[in-house]
Amino acid sequence: MGRGKIEIKRIENANNRQVTYSKRRNGLVKKAKEISVLCNAKVSLIIFGGSKKMHEYCTPSAKLTDILDEYHRQCGKRLWDAKHENLNSEIDRMKKENDNLQIKLRHLNGQDINSLNHKELIVLEDVLENGVAYVRDQKMEVINSHRRNHKMLEEENKELNYYLQPLQPYLQERI
Repeated sequence: MGRGKIEIKRIENANNRQVTYSKRRNGLVKKAKEISVLCNAKVSLIIFGGSKKMHEYCTPSAKLTDILDEYHRQCGKRLWDAKHENLNSEIDRMKKENDNLQIKLRHLNGQDINSLNHKELIVLEDVLENGVAYVRDQKMEVINSHRRNHKMLEEENKELNYYLQPLQPYLQERI
């Protein structure tokens, strides 16, 4: 006895729909694996369910990008445009820039300076001297600010003592 035919339409019951989706998805992935092994075919399968969750399968001996490139060659359809391809080059450029900045930071910390030539060492020395001068300037600003605050507090203290002098005898009697 075989299975009966079902009408292909959306399953209204959410639970039944999820169970059917799960079973059929697993069946599709199983078939993709089988055709890949039995027929030495390159297979890529991407499924997005109703909950926006992604499931995928790709032949172990192939990369998804290789399969997509082959698709591009065969169909002439582009799945992404030059803008997206430029993003990859931009990412590579930013990675290189990040690496260069990491190297410069290590040099500023006094690490890996043996690899620098004479001119680079002179530039590094100038940068460090400028940094030290800036730190000194900031330190002097803070010191001067503290001196001004100290002077203001001393003047306030003198003023308060001046107002307190006439009350001194009265306060002594109370104690």
